Amino acid sequence: MIGSLSSNIPSGPLDQKWEKHKFESRIINPANKRKYSVIVVGSGLAGASAAATLADLGYAVKCFCYQDSPRRAHSIAAQGGINAAKNYQGDGDSVHRLFYDTVKGGDFRAREANVHRLAEVSVNIIDQCVALGVPFAREYGGLLANRSFGGSQVSRTFYARGQTGQQLLLGAYSTLNRTIAQGTVQMFPRTEMLELVIVDGHAKGIVVRDMVTGAVTSHSADAVILATGGYGNVYYLSTNAKGCNVTATWRAHKKGALFANPCFSQIHPTCIPVAGSFQSKLTLMSESLRNDGRCWVPVKKGDTRKPSEIPESERDYYLERMYPAFGNLAPRDIASRAAKMQCDEGRGVGPGGLGIYLDFGAAILRYGKGTAGEKEEDVRARGRAIVEEKYGNLFEMYEQITSEDAYHVPMRVYPAVHYTMGGLWVDYNLMSNVPGLFVLGEANFSDHGANRLGASALMQGLADGYFVIPSTIGNYLATVAPDKRPKPTDGAFREAEEAANARTSKLLGIKGKKTVDEFHRELGLLMWDLCGMARTEKSLNRALARIPTLRAEFWENVNVPGSGESLNVSLEKAGRVADFLEFGELTCRDALERRESCGGHFREEFQYTEKDEEVKSGKVCAGDVKRDDENFLHVAAWEAGADPSKSIRHAEPLIYDVAHPSVRSYR
Repeated sequence: MIGSLSSNIPSGPLDQKWEKHKFESRIINPANKRKYSVIVVGSGLAGASAAATLADLGYAVKCFCYQDSPRRAHSIAAQGGINAAKNYQGDGDSVHRLFYDTVKGGDFRAREANVHRLAEVSVNIIDQCVALGVPFAREYGGLLANRSFGGSQVSRTFYARGQTGQQLLLGAYSTLNRTIAQGTVQMFPRTEMLELVIVDGHAKGIVVRDMVTGAVTSHSADAVILATGGYGNVYYLSTNAKGCNVTATWRAHKKGALFANPCFSQIHPTCIPVAGSFQSKLTLMSESLRNDGRCWVPVKKGDTRKPSEIPESERDYYLERMYPAFGNLAPRDIASRAAKMQCDEGRGVGPGGLGIYLDFGAAILRYGKGTAGEKEEDVRARGRAIVEEKYGNLFEMYEQITSEDAYHVPMRVYPAVHYTMGGLWVDYNLMSNVPGLFVLGEANFSDHGANRLGASALMQGLADGYFVIPSTIGNYLATVAPDKRPKPTDGAFREAEEAANARTSKLLGIKGKKTVDEFHRELGLLMWDLCGMARTEKSLNRALARIPTLRAEFWENVNVPGSGESLNVSLEKAGRVADFLEFGELTCRDALERRESCGGHFREEFQYTEKDEEVKSGKVCAGDVKRDDENFLHVAAWEAGADPSKSIRHAEPLIYDVAHPSVRSYR
């Protein structure tokens, strides 16, 4: 049984906590750092930056990833940009404004001190990345360019066309490669973590499987860092890479790590719509496109005319109408629900009416505007060139997938699962409740509350890896004697290996009739329909009745061909889906217990209606989420039980000294 949760937030004024904490944190001298070993699982932005930075500090680092190269981590797929409070535009941005925008964007369900630290560190991230050679977009005079993202009224997002994640990851990858060449980081690609090893209550290593040979081995260390990303693929169809999974964090959860706010999943409003049942993933269209793209649907229900045939007077630019202060750059959760609302009313476009238009026609004319009397084709050509310079690779991607030219025909988009704000519970040092287990980036819960603002995922990953964990890990390691590290042949490691091998043998021995993908697809559809963009008590109870039955069927009727002694993609999938079948149940339990709406967690029973004073006064729209701060101003942290139905819910109260909770208005 877990006692009270201690966030270990330092005392003092909010804007001084981080500097105070760094000064008061314990430091290990350089000669002693070489005696400590640290395992990093994951090599995306958080993992690669942490591994390289810790190695530069002198620690002996082992880094593990399941991809064939660290540069294939899913961070590479991020498109639009990275936030930082540089105020290069002179438009009123500041560390405090970024902090407040992030807290408000998360619907006041994030830890205040962690968010302020993130905003503080953001200004250093850009300098670090520029020094590494990241080719951020620049203005004509050579200064770094910025654009806007949802939930903000300033331009603070740095970008590299629509490939920002790729360029940032290449920067982190270059530093990681340097430390690998120096011998301070040992890299283990094509290696999947199967178990966390606990010795005397502390995380002391992991058990992994070589995905090429099938060999199961153990690695010991003085501390373990998980930087393994989010769990969006529990929904099967998401914008995540197919390999993204919950396995590392879920196996840690089953060894005692608390899982916080699993029901907080982000739905991104602009993704290419589902094309058919054959589809295995979805494709994001960057939020940056909403700087210039306008979201609209026909005014008339069931209007099947081509968009070019619908005049302006018969178009509803619904975000501009509903949220005039932010317009098309309303936060993701709000923009997603608004799109769903239009489609539910019968005004959606495309097959099945599950789509809205993202239109660049007005932007092309605005950018191309020149002298009076110019031919329209010249104006359009000049405007197109400017739009192409900003977003060209995104338009190419869209055309390759849909065979439609978005310079001439509006994009069709619809919301889809994109990111997860929940994750393993961590304190201010990014250490879980299991001593020695640290969790970075999307794998933890700490910074985004119930909804992440666009361009903040890259910011958090690099903040955690480059700046936070190097300063905080010493607080734990200073309490650990490096010569007491257990050996990977000790009893706890042998037991963990046996458990991993037994699980593999069980999966291979079922010899059922259904493929792993069939079970995953059924779980994902169930999660989307019953615990997706909208949830109700009835739908969640239906999910909780069905998931255990589906899980039992999986363990009785799944077919995993091949063996465990070689490359076996089906075996890899089976282990991950088995974890999703447990995790999905906990997600639904968390959503059921949180009897409020906040951010991406939309319980239909808890929404503003026309009768509410907040709607009458114009603060919010009917249909916006309705929080319950009296009963749910806390983090829900779940302790593992024998199965998810027996998990125990703990709560960490959220205390706001500066950003006091208020009605979240974007009108």
